[in-house]
Amino acid sequence: MAYITCRDITLRYESLVVQEHLSFSVEKGDYLCIVGENGSGKSTLMKCLLGLKTVDAGTLTLGDGLKRNEIGYLPQQSQIQRSFPASVREVVLSGCLNGGFFHPFYTKADKARAAEQMECLNITALADRCYRELSGGQQQRVLLARALCATKKLLLLDEPLTGLDPLVATELYAILRHIHEEHGITIIMVTHDVECAVRHAKSILHIGKQESFFGSCAEYENSAVGKRFLGENITPEHCSNCERHPHKHAHAHGKEAAE
Repeated sequence: MAYITCRDITLRYESLVVQEHLSFSVEKGDYLCIVGENGSGKSTLMKCLLGLKTVDAGTLTLGDGLKRNEIGYLPQQSQIQRSFPASVREVVLSGCLNGGFFHPFYTKADKARAAEQMECLNITALADRCYRELSGGQQQRVLLARALCATKKLLLLDEPLTGLDPLVATELYAILRHIHEEHGITIIMVTHDVECAVRHAKSILHIGKQESFFGSCAEYENSAVGKRFLGENITPEHCSNCERHPHKHAHAHGKEAAE
């Protein structure tokens, strides 16, 4: 049975229906990227997956033994989060509270898990540093370590690469691949970087205002919505990916030069 199964769901943002008749599933071991236009319901869907909101129609079910308190979550960073006055160790440790059991002190197991995740994310040397003094890339590693303290099964990431420079984003993609392949963590990630989503994910969920798609990356690239969306989102900073889609980049750069 799949970790998550959505059948014919409707998503509503306040009084506005943003998505209807959406169906997809997430299997154990999957790496799903959710893409689509702004306002199509991506953030609303994430809230539903986290149990912070219910779907307005259809069914959303968890399976294969997955419980909501076993889902790690890395939200979009706000300015308040970026200036949080706590040490890296304290931020990472707070992820251990996801189990739902209140205790005034962290257990030895909690501290060991936090140390393990900091080592995995290569931030052990930053443990005593103040979180707000770190660079954007370092902060994202800390938040990712925090999310991993909350789960050994499923990780949800909402635009984790926003505001990061290309080199740091590439490093973070490599870390996510390692977490997925070596630690067996299932990943669901919302992203606007469609090119990199196709390169790194196993499957794509495209939710749009007019049409949606769910399937493998190869199927998405060959679909009408995939071709249109990939073509619209080719930008010069993706030049490092030209070896994957040389015809697309040649077309995009040629058009840019002509204009």
